[in-house]
Amino acid sequence: MKRRAALALAAALLAGCASIQPAPAGDAYLFAYFVKNGEDGLHLAGSRDGYHWTKLGAGTSYLKPQAGSAHLMRDPCILRGPDGTFHLVWTTGWTENTIGYASSKDLVHWSAQKTLPVMAGEPGTLNAWAPEIVYDERRGEYLIFWSSTIPGRFPDTDKSGDGKYNHRIYATTTKDFEHFTPTALFYDPGFSVIDATFMRTTGGDYLLVKDETRTPAHKYLQLARADDLHGPFGKLSAPITPPGLWTEGPTALQVGGDVIVYYDAYTAKHYGALRSRDLAHWEDVTAKMSFPDEGTPLRMRHGTAIAVPTALLDSLTAK
Repeated sequence: MKRRAALALAAALLAGCASIQPAPAGDAYLFAYFVKNGEDGLHLAGSRDGYHWTKLGAGTSYLKPQAGSAHLMRDPCILRGPDGTFHLVWTTGWTENTIGYASSKDLVHWSAQKTLPVMAGEPGTLNAWAPEIVYDERRGEYLIFWSSTIPGRFPDTDKSGDGKYNHRIYATTTKDFEHFTPTALFYDPGFSVIDATFMRTTGGDYLLVKDETRTPAHKYLQLARADDLHGPFGKLSAPITPPGLWTEGPTALQVGGDVIVYYDAYTAKHYGALRSRDLAHWEDVTAKMSFPDEGTPLRMRHGTAIAVPTALLDSLTAK
């Protein structure tokens, strides 16, 4: 009862401003991530407070990658659907135009993996990186989106890209993971952009993206308001990550009255975090965090944090 009252108070304090919808009382938190180059697949960490994360399964893989040609599982994004089923998508390889998909009821037993040829309609596509999945309640379907470079498609910004890469965000939708709508351009902010993710809020939805511009170096995170999951998207905010820090793989949670954005500071080789109550003013709370195997070759890499029932985390911890 005390926690429910606290969440109600937090909602009242946030009235009139955009806030990520709090997780239901009694929920815990789960982080899906990869290590090294993604060779051994899905890793999970759990937390009771969103600040102290402990690796589950003694750090072993919960799902070995089989989809795609390179058999990697990078950038895992996990979503719990309306029926309680977990849906997982991931990057299958550095130079592939496919993404991986699998589902599970308990995060231990998984469906057969699928290789989704999301960019097959663009044969020259260089990659399909960091897929994300979100449930669209308005349309009763799943939206899957990712970053790809199609050489020559956006020539005016090629010089500001990162080497041969000049990414935009592409997307498809599905209701059953058997039938998919044709891939289409989803988000073009006028520069190379990767690692898009949604922050679902009580005041609306926000798209969180990484500006991948190399010259001059940006490599920071920004927010854009979305009146609908399919856009249009509003003006991008100022960068929210620390100046000069190259970041990627953002994911967000509501923890009490705070919004926490986690990110992979990949050149500095550590995970970082920001905290906000109004999505306008951000505090660096990296020093308050603890993540599995920080400072080692097995440190967490680009992943997704979600709320899960406490009973599920208890079960995974016991196993």
